[in-house]
Amino acid sequence: MRLRLPEERPTEPPTGYKIAHPMLSQDGTRAGFTGVSLGGALPYGVLADASCVYGLRHQAPSRRCDCGFHCVHDRTAAEALLCTAEHRAAVLLEVTVLGRYIRFERGFRYARQRVRTATAGPCACGTVAAALADAGWGRPGWHALAPSCAGCLRGRTSVSLAGFARLAGEGLRVVAGRAAPVAVADLAAAGELGVPELTAEAALLQARLDWFQAQLARLGERGPGGGRKG
Repeated sequence: MRLRLPEERPTEPPTGYKIAHPMLSQDGTRAGFTGVSLGGALPYGVLADASCVYGLRHQAPSRRCDCGFHCVHDRTAAEALLCTAEHRAAVLLEVTVLGRYIRFERGFRYARQRVRTATAGPCACGTVAAALADAGWGRPGWHALAPSCAGCLRGRTSVSLAGFARLAGEGLRVVAGRAAPVAVADLAAAGELGVPELTAEAALLQARLDWFQAQLARLGERGPGGGRKG
């Protein structure tokens, strides 16, 4: 006798969390995401149906396959994935699990999803992201994007967070996460640091202060109306 998994009939679709890379179409008219594991070759939209990545004709998710969208129950567990080197430029997604799904201890494997919110982490320099810019890689017809502050764009293909949400459609919200914690967040333990360590921390803080002062000076030259003074 074959055992059957218990069926759930929730009153509301479950919520899950995952990470993905934001993507911008080559012509700049569409935005979406691509996964960080099995489905990484196939960009998907805000509202999307899963298919078998192995090309099999069964419906996803199948109990005898590992196809389908994947997510975890806990936001903290998804955020932890962003610590790995290969996932530092990914964004955190809050998704609604739709259609058929299989529940696991840590999350779901499911047939359909709607991405509700995408949270962009800090720029590589540690500053809060203001845009999503060309990450230097992609898929055929798609540019992969990474969080970037205004000072680090340097002419790269980019789109603002609001612009990305508008291109993606379906009511997607894109928000900026917090800036990277300053290393001297250990200020409580600063008394244990030696002179070389404190000197390095001071140099880092001074570099950041110089950058902010340069930005303020540039804005001051433009004047309150946006035009340059003089």
